[in-house]
Amino acid sequence: MNLEFYQFTSIGDREINQDCMAHIVNDAYALFIVADGLGGHLAGEKASLFFCQGMLGFAEKYNKLMAGSPSATISAWLVDAVNEMKRLFGQDRAAEQACTTCAVLYIDKRFVLTAHCGDTRIYRMNPQRILWRTQDHSVVQQLVNQGELSEWGMAQHPSQNQLTCSINALRPPGAEICLYPAMEKGETFVLCSDGFWGNIKQHELLQLAQLDSGKAELSKLVRLMILRGNGKSDNVTAQWIRCL
Repeated sequence: MNLEFYQFTSIGDREINQDCMAHIVNDAYALFIVADGLGGHLAGEKASLFFCQGMLGFAEKYNKLMAGSPSATISAWLVDAVNEMKRLFGQDRAAEQACTTCAVLYIDKRFVLTAHCGDTRIYRMNPQRILWRTQDHSVVQQLVNQGELSEWGMAQHPSQNQLTCSINALRPPGAEICLYPAMEKGETFVLCSDGFWGNIKQHELLQLAQLDSGKAELSKLVRLMILRGNGKSDNVTAQWIRCL
């Protein structure tokens, strides 16, 4: 794949980093994952890590099946990843409360495929505009959809952390799966946890879509999002992908 990509994660002002990110990039396809763990001091950290490990572990198996039915393939892939989470937790009782959000982006020459659950996002942009973003599974997203809240007021709403969907090792994954046209030259994808998108402004996001942007701009925005947390910053994680 003819891609340029960068990724950053920061603990922010928290005691531990419950975000996890992973990727595979080769000549045939690219896979990017951001997961934001929820629940307990270490439970969320394990959930996000084990989910990413599960997705990576089955990549070779499921990439071979993508040509047939992409949506059904990634759905099965998610099931195996969650089963791997369960295996890795073993007898750890933290598995009962450990959840994670996820944003999964699969790219090849034929199509773009996304799977997401919770409020970890994927943005697709060109230099002129945000083409789309994944819709959060949250109470505040429902308020936006009903016209009761603005897009850029979501992170400040008192119900911002109330999710309607998450990944847990002990139940089937309920991720939303979408199939899109292939990535075009000059387009940019950003995967990010709510610690990143919660404090960003639209024009700052679009800076990442400009053709002269890259590692420096992404790093600067990660640091800026932490500063805007005013000492209470969440973990901040972002992956940036450009089609060359």
